[in-house]
Parts: sequence; structure tokens; C-alpha cells
Amino acid sequence: MPEITRDEVAHLATLARIDLSDAELDHLAPQLSVILDSVASITGVAGDDVPPTSHALPLTNVFREDVVVPGLTAEEALAGAPEVEEQRFSVPRILGEEA
Repeated sequence: MPEITRDEVAHLATLARIDLSDAELDHLAPQLSVILDSVASITGVAGDDVPPTSHALPLTNVFREDVVVPGLTAEEALAGAPEVEEQRFSVPRILGEEA
């Protein structure tokens, strides 16, 4: 795989809205080339006869029946609350206060 150039790293940084210094661009270009070479080498390992999978072992998700059960009433939910106001939890205001 061809090496990634400093200009390509600068272009990617611009697209990602990352401000990189000249030293960072010079440092990252060879590192990104190594990463791309590593990924390219992995793609050659699996043959066409190996199906792509997300796990090494086959997994089956376990589902339970979706059963509707009654929930708490407003009074039950608010029973343990330290403060209640108009059938709602009352909490201290933290936004809009001046220090």
C-alpha cells in the first residue's frame, strides 16, 4: 500500500476539523501509513471461503417474552421522594443561578 502523505493527513485533519501543527503532521503521516499497512495485511488472511463474522464462535441472542406489567402509580413513585411539587419530583435549581 502506498504511504500516506503529509498533505493527505492535513486534508483528513481539515475534514475532521482537527488543528494539527506541522510537527504533528510530520509525526502522524508515517504512523497512519503503518496502521493502513497493518489493516491491509489482515484483509489478505481470510480466504474467499471464510464468511465474515462478528465473533469467533456462533452466538445466539436470548430473548424473553415482552409482557406488559402494571407500573407504579404517581403516588407510589413519589412516596420516597424528599420533596414533591404538583405530582413531580422537586429538585434544587442549578441552572440560571448566579454564583
